[in-house]
Formats: sequence, C-alpha cells, structure tokens
Amino acid sequence: MGHWRSLRWKIALLVAVACCSIAFIVGLLVHGSTYDRSMNDGAAKAYTALDGALAPSRGSADGADSVDVAHVVYNPEEMPAELVRKAREDGRADLYDESRQYSPRMWAAQRRDDGSLAAVSLDMTPDQLSRRALDRHMWKYSLTALAVIVPLSAVAAELPNRRLRRVARTARRIASGDLAARTGAGRRTGDEITEISAGVDTMADSLQDRLLNEQRFTADVAHELRTPLMGLVTSAGLLPEGEATELVRDRVRVLRTLVEDLLEISRLDADAEQADIRPVPLGEVVAESEARTGLVARVTVSGKPVAETDPRRLDRIVANLVTNAHRHGAEQGRGQERATVEVTVGDRVVVVRDHGPGFPGALLADGPRRFRTGVAERGRGHGLGLTIALGQAQVIGATLTFANAADDGGAVATLRLPG
Repeated sequence: MGHWRSLRWKIALLVAVACCSIAFIVGLLVHGSTYDRSMNDGAAKAYTALDGALAPSRGSADGADSVDVAHVVYNPEEMPAELVRKAREDGRADLYDESRQYSPRMWAAQRRDDGSLAAVSLDMTPDQLSRRALDRHMWKYSLTALAVIVPLSAVAAELPNRRLRRVARTARRIASGDLAARTGAGRRTGDEITEISAGVDTMADSLQDRLLNEQRFTADVAHELRTPLMGLVTSAGLLPEGEATELVRDRVRVLRTLVEDLLEISRLDADAEQADIRPVPLGEVVAESEARTGLVARVTVSGKPVAETDPRRLDRIVANLVTNAHRHGAEQGRGQERATVEVTVGDRVVVVRDHGPGFPGALLADGPRRFRTGVAERGRGHGLGLTIALGQAQVIGATLTFANAADDGGAVATLRLPG
C-alpha cells in the first residue's frame, strides 16, 4: 500500500479535502437557498391565510376557503413578542417561530384599522422535516461519493507513483555505480515524469561516457609510463651507492608503485579480473601477507579458519589495508610507541585496525575514492590503496566495510569473505 507519507496518499488526501470542501460549500448553498425559499413560501402562505381570514366573504372566490377563521389570533399576548413589535411598527409582519423545536410555526400579523392586531400561524413541521431529509440525503450521498472517489484517486495515483519509483530506483542504481541503468523512457516527450526520466537517462549517458573516457585515459597513461619507467628503474640500479642514489631509488619505487596501481585500477574498471577461488587457510595467508609488507602489526587468529577465496587477491587486499593503517594510523603513547596496527582473523572475517585519527567522514559516507586522501592528519598518498582493496574484494565476492572504533576513534576495516 506504500508509506502513508507517499505522494499517492497525499494525492488521495488532497482529493478528499477538495471533495469535502466542495460538498460542504454546495451543502451550505443548497441548505441556505432551500431555507430562504421555505421562509418566503411560508410567509406568503401565512399572509394569504391572514387575508382570507380577515375577509371570509372572498374565501371561495380567492381559493382561501380552506383557512379556518378560528385560527386567527387577536390577543397580542398569544403572539410572539417580536411579531407584535414589528406589526405595530410596520403594519404587517411575519415571523418564523422555532421556540418549539419539533413544531415550528410561521406567523403573519396585521395591524387593523382600530389599532388592534390580528395574526395567524401555520404549522411548518412538514417543511422542516423536508429540509432535514434533504440535508441528510446530501450528507449521505456526499459521503458515499467520497468513499468512492478517494480510493479511485489513490488507485489512479499509483501509475505516476510507480513511474516515479522506477526513476528513483534507477537514480539509486546509478549512484551505486551501475551506470548502465536506465529508466526506459527514451527521448520521447510527454508529461513531467517522462521528462524527468529522460533527464535521468541523459545524465547517466553523460556520466558513463565521461567515466569511460577517464578510465581509458588512466589506462593509456599508465601503459605509456610503464616503458620509460622500466628504463628509469634499470638506470637507478646502475647508479653508484650513496645518499642521493638512495633518494632517487626511493622516488622511483614510489613512481613504480603508482603506475602499477593505476594499471590495476584500469583492469578493475574494465571488469577484466577473474578470481581463482579455492580453499585457503585464512590465518596463514593473512599472516604471510602482513609479513610481506615489511611492516609491524599484531596478528591474532581465532581457531583455524578456512575460506573459499582467491589467495592472491586476498593477499593484495590485506597488504593494502595494513599499509594504509601504518601510513595513516601512526600514534605515539606516553614516552613509547604503541603497536598501532592490529589484524584479527576469525571465521571468514579479517579486521584491520589502527589507533590513529580514524577514517574521514567523506570516506565513511561515500566509500574510498581514487586520488582523495581525506583529512590532512591521516597523512598523504594517492588514495588508490583502499580503492584497489575494495575493487579486489568485489572480484572475490567479499564485503569490505569501513568504520571508526567507538573507544579511541581509530580506523577499522572489516573484510567479510563469502561462506
């Protein structure tokens, strides 16, 4: 049925309010018009009866022979006080008396030549009952129409709501990285929803083209840099030993790592990576991966977990997470350095934690982005390590999540392998 705050129910509520307003206004107008006509007709009949009562000789000729002369009242005390006042002032007056709720009467009074008053009253109960019956029928049929129109409006609103939900789902898929998602509206013109759908498809086409161009550019640059870089690596190895040589070699290593990362990113973007899944001893593979980084980390393994995964890609993920934790999670204790990186291995779960300032909010909200390193206190880098780790995790069907520890705010990366 959808959420009660959805556009569907808002449209139904708007229709209900509009119908109620129209029914209320029309009811007031009809009620007022019927009441006024009833008062005019009642007053006319009362005057006719009064004239016939005061001139009985014309009764048969004027059609007033049905009026009983005994109904004429001459005593002002038996008349309503307001009627007496108006009749004495104006000579003739009428008054609708509802002092008795279920027996209303219409009075007509006239001042006679000798100054005395004469009045007659007619029973208006049938007229009152007719007006009340009309009011009841108007309310009943208005509610019946409302009970039919509101559900029909909710059903009718479902079609545009369904189209809007399709557009929203497509936009969420595009935001999650599926740039091939389309609403299916094409480029045809139509109502506003069709225009929105076409706009989303056009945006997705533009984003996809720009991303493909970026990926091709990155891959081309990495391939073009690889050949001169290998010559640079060879040349750096031939330099005589010395402080300047070591500095050159260090910068060459950094440049080589960057180019290799760019090539790996381009392969991940092109979906050219295929996982080689097989059973692996998770604790041993993670410990070996940490050791190959050459960095110090405390590895804790619970039991002897075994996972179905690609060991080469798992090694790449763990190495990148440990390297990132060391680069950004350095912390000094009081007078001594703390063990800043902790690797915990459980049943198909690997957790890498540091004790630094934690992941920036943008990374927690949007995930890692290439060439974005977040806050300055988390150090410097090209921002590809976590991006590669996330891409390789997707290749092996694992889930990589990022969070900050609740106690000291250190960064926590959790890799969950498929069962």
